[in-house]
Amino acid sequence: MAPATRGITLLAFDYGVQRTGVATGESHAGLTRGLTTLYPVEGQPDWHAIHRLVDEWRPDLLVVGVPYNADGTSSAMTVRARAFAKEIAGQTGLPVEEVDERFSSLEAGDRLREQRASGLRRRRLSREDIDREAARLLARQWLSSRGGPIAD
Repeated sequence: MAPATRGITLLAFDYGVQRTGVATGESHAGLTRGLTTLYPVEGQPDWHAIHRLVDEWRPDLLVVGVPYNADGTSSAMTVRARAFAKEIAGQTGLPVEEVDERFSSLEAGDRLREQRASGLRRRRLSREDIDREAARLLARQWLSSRGGPIAD
């Protein structure tokens, strides 16, 4: 009998200038969950909150969504998200992988609106809800790209 392998725990970040959605993912069970939305402090990411999340979740890996234009070209936000990915790696000492998040916020909004229309979600959607869901979708995308089971 093979020993049980420990899955990878990750934190996913849907970086934005005004808000950053954060989610967690676990490769062994294929589970993802939106955690919180962070706000910048004096124009910078909330590093204190990020370090608290890293201390609490003890991830093996961080995933950062990098937005590209629909045609695959870079934008100003692409540059900012990649700078955030580099800085979070330096701040935490953890490996960081970038994920193409071209349409994650649109998909997140669509999914949450469908949940509300079907009665699964009762309260109105906020931008924070969409940011957390977008981060969850990034975690899900990373896990599915590794061929593991994904629960939805």
